[in-house]
Amino acid sequence: MINSGDTAFILLSAGLVMLMTPGLALFYGGMVRRKNVLSVLMQCFAMLCVLSIQWMLFGYSLSFAPGNGFIGGLQWFALNGVGLEAYPDYASTIPHQAFMIFQAMFAVITPALIIGAFAERMKFSAFMVFGLLWATLVYDPVAHWVWGTGGWLRSMGTLDFAGGIVVHTTAGIAALVMALVIGRRKGYKDQPMPPHSLTFTALGAALLWFGWFGFNAGSALSAGGLAVTAFVNTNAAAAAAGLTWFVIEWVYNEKPTTFGVITGSIAGLATVTPASGYITPFSAVAIGIAASSVCFLAVSKIKPRLGYDDSLDAFGVHGVGGILGTILAGVFALKSINPAGADGLLAGNASQLFVQIKAVGAVTLYTLVMTFAIYKFVDIILGIRVSEKDEVLGLDLTQHREGAYTVLE
Repeated sequence: MINSGDTAFILLSAGLVMLMTPGLALFYGGMVRRKNVLSVLMQCFAMLCVLSIQWMLFGYSLSFAPGNGFIGGLQWFALNGVGLEAYPDYASTIPHQAFMIFQAMFAVITPALIIGAFAERMKFSAFMVFGLLWATLVYDPVAHWVWGTGGWLRSMGTLDFAGGIVVHTTAGIAALVMALVIGRRKGYKDQPMPPHSLTFTALGAALLWFGWFGFNAGSALSAGGLAVTAFVNTNAAAAAAGLTWFVIEWVYNEKPTTFGVITGSIAGLATVTPASGYITPFSAVAIGIAASSVCFLAVSKIKPRLGYDDSLDAFGVHGVGGILGTILAGVFALKSINPAGADGLLAGNASQLFVQIKAVGAVTLYTLVMTFAIYKFVDIILGIRVSEKDEVLGLDLTQHREGAYTVLE
C-alpha cells in the first residue's frame, strides 16, 4: 500500500542525491586550475543529463528488472511497466517510479566521481562516450549483482546499504585505471598545481554532506527508524573523519587545513555508506576515524610514492573509502539494528566479513577489466586525451570556447 509520507521522503531524498552532482562539480571544480573549472562543471552536468535519459530508457531495466544473476532483463525498457503502483521486491510503500528516480541519481553521480582521476586532460567528446558506456557496462551490471532481484552478490548475502560497492568501489577502481592509462598532466611534479578556489571546494563539500543524508537515509526506502539510523550514522562518520584528518595534518604538517577537513569528511561519508543502515552511531565514529587514517595514507604517502596522477584523489578517497567501508560493514553490522541485514565479525559472524571481502574482490576485478577495455575502445574511435597545446591552453577554452573568469592569470 502506497504511503504518502514514505513517498514524500523518497522524492526529497532523490532531490538531495541529485544535488550531490552539482555539489561534486563545485568540489572538483575548485580543485583544478582556473583554466579548467568549467570543463569539470560541464562534465558533471552532462552526466546528469545523459544518464537521466539512459536510466529511463534501459539503465534501470538492466539494473533492477528481473533477469539472471548477472544482469536484469529489458522488460522495463523506456519505463514500460514502471508505474505508480508499488513494486514490493524493492519497496512496498512507494510508487515504483519513485524508487526508479531515486536510483537514477545514484547512477548519475557514479561516473561523475571518476572525473577526478582525469581532470584537466580528457576530451569532452570522449568523456561523453566513455561515461555512457561505463554506466551501461559497469554500473548497471554491478547494481544488479548487489541490489537487483536475483543478483548473485545479493543472493550471497552481501551488505551494501547505500552504495559502497555499487558507487564508490566501482568509481574508485575506474578512477585508478583511468589515472594510470591516461598518464600524468603536463608539468605534474615539476610545477605547482594548487586548487584555484578552495571556497568552491568547501561549498561543494557542504552540498555533498547535505546530499549524503538523502543518499544514505533515503536508502532505507521509508521514513522510519532505519532512515534515522542511517542519517545519524552518516553525520557521525563525516564529523569523526573530518576531525581525524585535520588532527593528523596538525601533527604531521604542523597546520590543520580547510582542504584537509573537507577531504576527510568526504572520505568518512564514502566509507560509512555501505554500513550506514546496519551499525550503531559509535561504530560509525570508528569507521570515520578509520576512513581518514587510511585515506590520508593513500593520498599523502602511497600516491606520491607510486607517482600516478589521480588529479583530485577520486581513487584515494572514494575507492579506498568504498572498499574499506564495505569490509568494515562485515565487522560492525548488527541484525538488531537492521533485521534485513546480518551480524558482522564483532557479533560473532566471521563469515559475513568473508562475504564482504569476496564481493569487493569480484567487483574490483570486473571494474578494472571493463574500464580498461572501454578506455581502449574510446581511445581508438575518438582519442581520449586532448593535445598538448589544448592542455596548456586549458579545457574551458579548447573544449567549450568559454572562460570562467575574465581576469587573466
